[in-house]
Formats: sequence, C-alpha cells, structure tokens
Amino acid sequence: MRLTVEQARDLADRTMQSIGHDAGDARLIADHLIDCELRGVTYGGLARAVSIAERLLTTGVSTRPITVVKETPVSASIDGGDRIGYVVAHRAMVVAIEKASASGIAIVGACNTWYTGMLSYYAEMAARRGMVSIIASNASPWVAPYGATEGRFGTNPICVGFPSADEPVIWDIGTSAIMHAEVKLADRLGQRLPEDVAFDAEGQPTRDPIAALEGAFAAWGGHKGSGLGMVVQLFGVLAGSPALPPELAGFGMVVVTIRPDLLTSPDEFARRVAEYADAVRGARPVPGGPPVRMPFDRSRAERKRRLAENAIDVADAVCSRLAEIAAR
Repeated sequence: MRLTVEQARDLADRTMQSIGHDAGDARLIADHLIDCELRGVTYGGLARAVSIAERLLTTGVSTRPITVVKETPVSASIDGGDRIGYVVAHRAMVVAIEKASASGIAIVGACNTWYTGMLSYYAEMAARRGMVSIIASNASPWVAPYGATEGRFGTNPICVGFPSADEPVIWDIGTSAIMHAEVKLADRLGQRLPEDVAFDAEGQPTRDPIAALEGAFAAWGGHKGSGLGMVVQLFGVLAGSPALPPELAGFGMVVVTIRPDLLTSPDEFARRVAEYADAVRGARPVPGGPPVRMPFDRSRAERKRRLAENAIDVADAVCSRLAEIAAR
C-alpha cells in the first residue's frame, strides 16, 4: 500500500496512542519510525510499530518515570523504567548534548529499556549541534558468537557521528548478520530468510524465521564482527543492563558526546571532515562498479527522494494490522 508521508506518520502516531503512549511520546516514536521508512529501513519502520504494539498489548505501557539515578557535570545514569528505547534513548541524547555543551564532553548510560531503534537518529541530533557522538546499545541474546550456534549477545548496533561543513558523516551498523526486526518482518510476510544468517534451536542452519527466532542469528563479519558485538554487549552492561538481558527488556545503551573544540578548531574540523568525505567519494571505483559512497549517503538520498515523492510503500499485511490496532 502506498501512503503519503503524513498518512504514514498519522498511522504510526494513532497506533502508539492506542496502545497507551501519551501524545508526546507517540509523536516522538512515530517520527523515528517514519524516518526509518524514509531512509529505506523498512523493517524498522511501520513493521516495527506492529512489534511494539504486540509487546505492549501483552505487558502494557510502563507507568514508571524515566529517572536520572546518578549524575555528575559530565555524566548521567538513567533508569528507563521499562519505557521504550525510542523515548529513553532520546532523553539520554538530550542530556548528553546538554552536558557536553557545558563541559565539552559527556557520557550517559541508560538501562531498563528496549527497542532503541536507529542509533543514527540520535547521532544526527548531536551532529546538528556540532558534536561528535559515539553510541552503543545492547539487546537480548539473540546472536551467536562466531563459531557458536547459541545466542550470547544482541543484534547490538554501534554508531559514530561527525559534524561536517557539508553533510554529517554517520556510521551506524548492527553486529548481527540479520536484524531481529528483519526476521520478524519476514515472518509476517511469509518470506524465507537468506542463507547462512540464522540457526534453529538445535543449532542447524535455517531459513525459517520462526525457527530462527527460537534459535539464534549469526554474527556479522566473522570473528571481528562477533568481537564487536561482545564489546557492545559490555557497553550495555556498563550502562546497567544484565549481561544477558531477558526477552525485549533490560537493554542498556551508552552515549558519548564530544565538542570538537576540546581538541581543535570546530570550523576547521568540520571543513576537514567534509574534505575527507569528498576524497572518499572521489576514489576510483572498482571496474564496472558504482561511485564510492560515504556512510549515510544512501540513507540521506533515500530520505530526500521519498520526501520529494511524498510516498512510502508499506506491506498490506503491516498496514492492515496497524489499522486494526489503531482502531482499538
């Protein structure tokens, strides 16, 4: 089904309010989900809204507040109160930006949350304020370490963002061969998974989404990606999460924000970032290959294109399920 951007945003907003979020949180979550759709991260967009609703229709929206439990001029520890990560992570980034604005650098940890979304969404917030950011978020142990078939860390995204005199440079990856939301969407749409991305409960390779959800996903990037996934898991522990968080609960994340003027001229730094990005894009591509891109170039171009077209394509099954939930 093809929706306008505003129709898609309204559907996400109404769905979030229908399951118990207040108007402010619903708008914030909807904005994040629609940014996923605009950037072509379909599994993290309206399809994720279905997963959010299914979790909260079972547990209910937490009424516990998001609280700062420990604080210094350059740090804060936040208890998310089992509130969804889109809201908790946004609060963590706002606090980190405020503290780095005053002190030059900040580290904020947040725990007792779940589904933190695209970390690049928060990195863009920091870049707009001229700050470098480093963000890591752990999750339930859905991913098997390299050489194993049982989950021991989450899909565990890590993101680094740099302000620039041109467009910000943002690198945002998950450390699993396939994301949890991709597997959930494949199940909803009756699709098979790619080869070599998941194991069933017996440790055998599988392309069945349900079997993969009962088993484990493979790590991205062999032993190197597996190691990075473990590092992110421990950053979540630093923030206060259990080493192995339960299913869709107890996630932890760390946000670091840095004002470039601690080390160099901010304007000069931004200029050099832009120059470097141009140099990378100007590198000779492999024979017959496309032009070289910087991280985030594809996302930015997709968002611009979809906004210009004012159109987002959403699977009929996803739209139908959201309309059903929103009408409750």
